Amino acid sequence: MKKIDNTTRYERLRERMGNGDIDRRSFMGLLGAAGITAGVSGGIMSTMATQARAMGTELHFEGWGGVVSEALRENAFNPYEEATGNKVIDATFGGENEVLTKIKAAGSTEGHNILHSSGITWYKRWVDNGYNVKLNLDNIPNFQLVMESMIEPFRAITPDGLSCVPYDYGTTGIAYNKNHVSEEKAKELGAELLLDKELKGKIGGWGGDWANRAWYGALQSGQDPNNIEDWDAVWDKAREHRDLVLKYWSSGAELMDLLAKEEIWVTEAWSGRVAALQAQGHPIGYIDPPNGLAWMETMFVLEGSPMEPAEELLNFMLEPETAIAVAVGQKYPPSLDPQKVEMPEEVKNLPAFDPTGELDGLVFRDPSKWNPVEKEQSKMWNRVQKGA
Repeated sequence: MKKIDNTTRYERLRERMGNGDIDRRSFMGLLGAAGITAGVSGGIMSTMATQARAMGTELHFEGWGGVVSEALRENAFNPYEEATGNKVIDATFGGENEVLTKIKAAGSTEGHNILHSSGITWYKRWVDNGYNVKLNLDNIPNFQLVMESMIEPFRAITPDGLSCVPYDYGTTGIAYNKNHVSEEKAKELGAELLLDKELKGKIGGWGGDWANRAWYGALQSGQDPNNIEDWDAVWDKAREHRDLVLKYWSSGAELMDLLAKEEIWVTEAWSGRVAALQAQGHPIGYIDPPNGLAWMETMFVLEGSPMEPAEELLNFMLEPETAIAVAVGQKYPPSLDPQKVEMPEEVKNLPAFDPTGELDGLVFRDPSKWNPVEKEQSKMWNRVQKGA
């Protein structure tokens, strides 16, 4: 009998699943059985076969809650747990600052394994604090399907090895209630819509991230957000916004609740959350102003995590069937390259989706400009928020 290598064995099983010959549960079972029979060692077959046999590894995951967590739980974590016997313990956070504070206070990453981390600046922050790992990409073969444009920024920070896999992307634009604000007015005012005095008491804002406030302050003061020269002008605009705001929201779930109940009519908002509201029938419009903020999210693995199970979960999450289902559920485009993976219309119609895979039309935070000022300017935002 002709012997086949582990990669070929894995790819053949994956092809059978893709053709519908076997379901995912059978796929994982056959993978484990094949590993046992072949007595393989090393590589993805060994890793996944071991995990298919091993039961009970726990992975602690922290993410953004609401529809995002629901999409991950339903489409990724539940099938993964069923297939492997491993357990994903998922929790939500209001922002990564609170996770970083907990870890520093505890002096350990225990209980923290994988974060749904917010992009390039946070990637560098975790790395600078020494909490990164070096993923074995041989154990994550689906990584080859990820857009190179989403990998390059992270490789530039850690050229010797990645601590994350890019997973989705979106924008922080402006949401408005179409019953009270016309599309023409929203497009005409752009970022200035958040400073419209006629809407005082019906404006919201995200209070959990100083950099988000500063980005919009830069737009409103006519500056390039990635090259701010006048920080006083930025915070003057933040004060102007503060005096019009009904409430600063602290999570995506709260954002959706405030918009759905029409407690606020205008706010900056995450594109996927707005798409979810639109899908529910709420009259919410959305614009990305010129130089609006784009971001890419990752699945970041923290130092001290069980690596092989973590890599297996990441590979599972990047499987096109899984990643597309999560994207449709959470309303953010996946990191998979649309030039390599055929996307359904539901993904093509998501806000910010780029069919080229190049992401040239989106503007991301430059960590070399934002991270050095984080300590000083975050304190400034805290003072402004309290009335200074």
